[in-house]
Amino acid sequence: MIKQPIDKIVEACRGNILQRGLEEDIAGISTDSRTIESNYLFVPLVGENFDGHDFIASAKKKGASAILWEKDKEIPLDALENICVIEVEDTLKALQDISKYYRELFSMPFVAITGSTGKTSTKDMISSVLSYKYDVLKNIGNFNNHIGLPLTLFNLDEHHEIGVLEMGMSGAGEIFTLTEIVKPSIGVITNIGVSHIENLGSRENIMKAKMEVASFLGEHDYLLLNGDNDLLSTLKNERSVYHKIFFGLTEENDIFPKNLVDLGEKGFTFSIEVKGEDHFFMIKQPGIHNVYNALAAIWIGLYNNMEIDAVKAGLENYVPSKMRMEVHSINDVKVINDAYNASPDSMKAALKVLRDMKGKRKIAVLGNMFELGDFSEEGHRMVGAYAVNKVDILITVGNMAQWIADEAIALGMKRQIYTTTSNKEAIEILENIMNEKDIILIKGSRGMIMEEIVHHLLERS
Repeated sequence: MIKQPIDKIVEACRGNILQRGLEEDIAGISTDSRTIESNYLFVPLVGENFDGHDFIASAKKKGASAILWEKDKEIPLDALENICVIEVEDTLKALQDISKYYRELFSMPFVAITGSTGKTSTKDMISSVLSYKYDVLKNIGNFNNHIGLPLTLFNLDEHHEIGVLEMGMSGAGEIFTLTEIVKPSIGVITNIGVSHIENLGSRENIMKAKMEVASFLGEHDYLLLNGDNDLLSTLKNERSVYHKIFFGLTEENDIFPKNLVDLGEKGFTFSIEVKGEDHFFMIKQPGIHNVYNALAAIWIGLYNNMEIDAVKAGLENYVPSKMRMEVHSINDVKVINDAYNASPDSMKAALKVLRDMKGKRKIAVLGNMFELGDFSEEGHRMVGAYAVNKVDILITVGNMAQWIADEAIALGMKRQIYTTTSNKEAIEILENIMNEKDIILIKGSRGMIMEEIVHHLLERS
């Protein structure tokens, strides 16, 4: 972060200085007292089960020179000696307002990515491509929400040339808030599935929420959409102030692959027509969903005046984030760690990758999928139906994942099926059945923490 005057911070969050400190400039901003450094602003957020105001002593000890303080909370000024205290109505809103102010100091363009699945891998692939010409700011890990994205923006400094940010949400209006802060010139919607249907009620409402990413796009800006998605494809004939670019596998899209060759676990090769000439590309990740990600990355790279060879290099050298189709070799067994999160669509995509990989037995360890609401049973049963001809052994983890097993059995799956209630049980089963040349997929919602299974298998080796 470039140092900012206290008075500019106060103006941005419409705060009121209750006490001036010894320092007049802010060198960084954090909501976590453990990561505070010298001359940082500490933003104490308030949640259902925590209150950041309880950690002011820790923040001060770490070197905070200023602190936001939520109005109507009792202020222990004696404990805040020499620290600037800024009173605000709401510390979260203040954090967002400060990040909006800080982003506006930079004229660089931003790409904003959202969608039901594939946000992180698309962000990472676009960033990998753009990094071959530009210094790129991107959100790290899961810093993609109403707290994480503002904090990501505070990492901006003079050397950055373009930003690539994924935007997550759990309800309507959240992406609008993030887009208002970032003001992207390019938006990307990867697909519309059923993630968060518990809060939004229908896929149509999910699409409306995702379309908030276009709220601030103007006549010179672009929205990239998955033209093969049944809902997003309905937008092809709708008029908009911004330009729409559709990507997908069929020729009805603006950018599509020709000569597509599936190399199994080694990825894909394909060609794209650019200015009347075919150019060949390669990605090293399995799964057709990665071809969609690559199409968006190619278009954005070319739009930003990159050479074809640089775009190719960015794709070929792309490295996925942790727990996204990570393949580990454990003795003579392959383990696919796709445990970061799960939805019915991403479960099916992972199962297809598992089926297409070369190995002896295909073992799927599948956990609960959360936030599906009334669609929960149907969503899990969809995965069970899809798994019938994809795996040799099915292990489910959790009460909802039981529906996956139930549906597979109902549809006549004759192979081994195990139902468990915990990662520990799944580990015990795997230890008893694992053989050489097996390929094991581990996948479930974030709350299932299914990477525990992967870590145990790695330690066991």
